[in-house]
Amino acid sequence: MKKRSFLQSAAWLAAAGMAPLAQAQTPIRFQLDWRFEGTSALFLLPVAKGYFKAAGLDVTVDAGNGSGGAVQRVASGSYDMGFADMAALMEFHANNPDAPNKPVAVMVVYHDTPASVLALKKSGIRKPADLAGKRLGAPVFDAGRRAFPIFQKANQLGHVQWVTMDPPLRETMLLRGDVDAITGFGFTSLLNLQARGAKAADVLLLPYADFGVRFYGNVIIASPRLIAQNPAAIKAFLQAFTRGAREVLANPGAAIDHVKARDGIVNVPLEIRRLQLAIDSVIDTPGARAEGFGQVQAARLALMASQVSDAFGTKTRVQADAMWNARFLPDAAQRNILPGK
Repeated sequence: MKKRSFLQSAAWLAAAGMAPLAQAQTPIRFQLDWRFEGTSALFLLPVAKGYFKAAGLDVTVDAGNGSGGAVQRVASGSYDMGFADMAALMEFHANNPDAPNKPVAVMVVYHDTPASVLALKKSGIRKPADLAGKRLGAPVFDAGRRAFPIFQKANQLGHVQWVTMDPPLRETMLLRGDVDAITGFGFTSLLNLQARGAKAADVLLLPYADFGVRFYGNVIIASPRLIAQNPAAIKAFLQAFTRGAREVLANPGAAIDHVKARDGIVNVPLEIRRLQLAIDSVIDTPGARAEGFGQVQAARLALMASQVSDAFGTKTRVQADAMWNARFLPDAAQRNILPGK
């Protein structure tokens, strides 16, 4: 890091109550929920700009293959922290009540679930009720498919038929007409459809958050072992992350450079659009502005826990207070990062 940049980082960290560590860096292995794409900039930018190092952390960010995998790898001890869907975290807790190292959420990043139903407008589907009797496609582990019973109940929707496929085939099967609609993260599947030749005007997007599903989306999770052994490292991570997230939200286009540097085959214009869609739909939302970036509202979290228990058929009931630990969050002033605030 250049001297001027280091001094600027040191000043910021001092203002945040964090002294930069000149000695050995604490290693943090961080597991993403998915491959490197636009939203990965939230974690890759603070790595590239040295914000984690200035906080005394040596952070390694690895691509993932789903939220369930991220939760399991943090639980196993392979990773110290990760990025995963809150519903997947709840499911793990409730299905593994005796697991010795159940991860907990320490910061909300996606204030609303990105889960959505997508269909081609030529199918005649215009609203949730039109899905009754239709063929819906998704991998069995897809967050939208798992939570569909809640979307179904909220919209008094009749029976649907599920078709299972691997993730790379989901959008292709919709375009071929093998299924009538799919579930997936809106900002992922929408752009995947466009990359396969669909026009945005021809795609119907039904976000769960707009149709009665009040789930939180992806959260930063931490291992209880790390919480017990080095709580200061978690606090430092979240403060450095928040600093980087402020820059990503302010200039998404520039932030994608750090994703490109990590994975040279990414389509930069596409990933800029993906990141901006994610910001607009699940990060900078009215709820995030009301509750505060990174924070949860207790009643909403409790409702989500109850709904996940019912929809996912978990072995035990989800205990909301076991999922969440807010004591490492930066203060409200530092988390005031949403553009225009």
